[in-house]
Amino acid sequence: MKKIVRTDQGPAPVGPYNQAVIAGGFVFTAGQIAIVPASNEILTGGVAEQTRQVMLNLKAILEAAGSGLDKVVRTGVFLKDMNDFAAMNAVYAEFLSENSPARSTVEVSRLPKDVLVEIDCVATV
Repeated sequence: MKKIVRTDQGPAPVGPYNQAVIAGGFVFTAGQIAIVPASNEILTGGVAEQTRQVMLNLKAILEAAGSGLDKVVRTGVFLKDMNDFAAMNAVYAEFLSENSPARSTVEVSRLPKDVLVEIDCVATV
């Protein structure tokens, strides 16, 4: 059995997917990019600014699911340029430094809406 998570505090999906799904005691989020929920526009700026918005989006979606950043067990980070790793990592650590989750970080050739970073996660409920 699965439960769909939707909140106006996170970006509305731009395709046939949900912000998150709860199943088996876990929350599985969709990949989040730097969309500002209030305006539904991409946040401009560098990878640090975009990572901060992504983390705020993940936080809002997890909280709507009855979870939180403190319950994240795994993240997937997708970077347009691996040279941005240090800047992304510094902001990421502001949100997930204590009891850090497992993580994969990869460089990809392109991301939705040509953003610089996308992050998804799995958390306990």
